[in-house]
Amino acid sequence: MRPRVSVVIPARNEGAAIEDVLGRLVEAVQLPREIVVVVDSADDSTIAYVEKCSAVEPGIRVVVNDIAPGPAQAIRFGIDQAQAGVVVVTMADGCDDPQLIDPLVRLVERGVVIAAASRYSRGGQQVGGPFLKGLLSRLAGLSLWALARVGTRDATNSFKAYDIEFIRQVGIESRAGFEIGIEMVAKARRARLPVAELPTIWLERHQGVSNFKLVGWLPHYLHWWQFAFGPKLPLDQVRGASGPREGT
Repeated sequence: MRPRVSVVIPARNEGAAIEDVLGRLVEAVQLPREIVVVVDSADDSTIAYVEKCSAVEPGIRVVVNDIAPGPAQAIRFGIDQAQAGVVVVTMADGCDDPQLIDPLVRLVERGVVIAAASRYSRGGQQVGGPFLKGLLSRLAGLSLWALARVGTRDATNSFKAYDIEFIRQVGIESRAGFEIGIEMVAKARRARLPVAELPTIWLERHQGVSNFKLVGWLPHYLHWWQFAFGPKLPLDQVRGASGPREGT
C-alpha cells in the first residue's frame, strides 16, 4: 500500500534516543505512513537503532544523505526519497508533537500546499529552549503573519506538512540549517498558494545536544524572510526567483 504520508527525520548521532522518537511516531500516526530517517554518514550512531526499530515495525528505514552534510541537505535528500503525496518534516530530538501529523496531512489533502505546526498561534506554546533563539523565531513568524500574510504565525518552525508536488515545482534551495521551513512558506506566499496552521506545543529536548547554529544560519533565514514580501509570481517562476546569495 502506498503511504499517505512520508515522515522525514534528519538525524545526527542520536544513538538510542531515536528509539523513543520512533516509538511515539508509530503510536501517534494512524494514517498509512513511512518514516525515513536521514543521516549524513554510514557510521552515524543513529543507524543501528533505526534498523533495530525497523526490524519489528514496517515502514521505517534509514538512508544516508549523499548530497552534502548538514540538516538542510539531509531534509532535501529525505524528501527526494518520499513515496507519499504528502511529506512531513519533523525533528529527531522529540520536541515536536507527533499526534499533530495526521491532522496536518489532512489539511494538505484538503488543498493547502503547506500545513504548519504553530507555536505562536492561539493554543500553541514553546516550552524551554534558548531565549534569543525563541525571541527571533517569534518575531520573524509574527511579522511575516501580520505584514506579509503568509498564512502561518510560525514560518521558521521545521515541523510542517508539504504537498510533494508543490515542492517539486518550486524546488528546495535551502543549504543551511533548517531554513526549508521559511523557504517553502515564502515561496507559497509569492505564488499566492494557501498555507494553513494548527497550534502545537513544542517541548525542549530532554536528551542529547541541539545542533542548531543561530549565528551561522541567521542570514539564510533573513534571506527568505525578505523574499516573502515580494509581488506575486507565477508558480513556474518561483524556483530560483530569490536570486543568488553571498557565498554561492
